[in-house]
Amino acid sequence: MEYANLGRTGLDVSRIALGCMSYGNPGTGLHQWTLDEDASQPFFRQALELGVTFWDTANVYQGGSSEEFVGRAIKRYARREDIVLATKVSGKMHDGLGGSGLSRRAILEQVDASLHRLGTDYIDVYYIHRFDSDVPVEETMETLHDVVTAGKVRHLGASSMFAWQFAKLQAAAAVSGWTPFSAMENQYNLLKREEEREMIPMCADMGVSLTPYSPLGKGRLTRPWGAQTNRADSDAVARTFDSPADEPIVNAVREVADARGLPMAQVALAWVLHNPVVASPIVGATKPHHLVDAVAALNVKLTDNEVMLLEKRYVPQDPYWY
Repeated sequence: MEYANLGRTGLDVSRIALGCMSYGNPGTGLHQWTLDEDASQPFFRQALELGVTFWDTANVYQGGSSEEFVGRAIKRYARREDIVLATKVSGKMHDGLGGSGLSRRAILEQVDASLHRLGTDYIDVYYIHRFDSDVPVEETMETLHDVVTAGKVRHLGASSMFAWQFAKLQAAAAVSGWTPFSAMENQYNLLKREEEREMIPMCADMGVSLTPYSPLGKGRLTRPWGAQTNRADSDAVARTFDSPADEPIVNAVREVADARGLPMAQVALAWVLHNPVVASPIVGATKPHHLVDAVAALNVKLTDNEVMLLEKRYVPQDPYWY
C-alpha cells in the first residue's frame, strides 16, 4: 500500500479508500443492493489485510446503519488509531430542525449522532455532503471549526458542489482564521470529467486533495459495454452511466486492458490515480476481487499514448452530482 498526505495536513491516508455506502441494513435507505452486517465483514478484514485504512461512510447511508457497521468493524478488527475514519453531514436524517443541512444546529446535532453510531470520540475527516444554499457560509464554517477545536473532528472535507461555492466556503474560513477544507470528495472518472474545468485546478492551487467517489463509474468501467450486474439493473444512479457517449470510452478501457492483460478496473482506476491532485479514490467493494484490483492499480503506470486513447473520446456534459 502507498500513502499520501491529505491536502496540506500531516494526516496520511491510504491511496485507496474503502467506500462504505455498500454496507448497511437493506431496506433502510435508497439502495436495495447493500450488504448486511454479516456479508460486509469479509470486506473490512480484507481492507486491513491490504493496507486500506482510509474508510469512508456518511450519516445518511442506509439510515445510519453503515456508520454502525463501520464502528463495530473497527472494534472487531483494528485499533481505532490505525484507521482514518471519514463520515459526512447535510443529508436528511429526520424531519424538523437539526435533521439535515449545514446550520449550526444541524451540524452540532449530527456530529454527535455520528460519533455515537461509530462508537468513537473523534472523526478523522468530516465532509459536508452537499452545499447548503439556505445557510450563510460563515455559520457553516464557524460551526465546523468549533467541532474541530472541540476535538470531535480532526480535518474537514467537502463534496459535490460548484467551484464558486467551494471557493466561497474556503474564503470564509480564511478571513476568520477558521479551519479550511483539506479534501474534496467529488465525482471523477473517465466518464465524468467536468471537474477538470474548475474544481480540480482550484483544489491544486489551494493544496486540497481529491478523494473522488465513483472512480469506476458505478462499475461501468469494469466490464465490457452491454454487460450488466444486479446493481446496474436496479440502481437508478448506475443506469445514468448507460449513455451512448460512454460506449467508446468503455471500449477504450477494454482495449488498453486487453493489451496489458489486466482487468478493466485496474486501467480505469490507474487513470484516476495518475492525476497528482488525487490522494485516495473511494472504492466500494462487494466482491472479493474489487479491493484486490484497486490496490493492484497502484502499480499500473499508463503511458502517454494510453492516456490519450482513454481520454480522446470524452464528450463534454453538464455537471451531475448524486
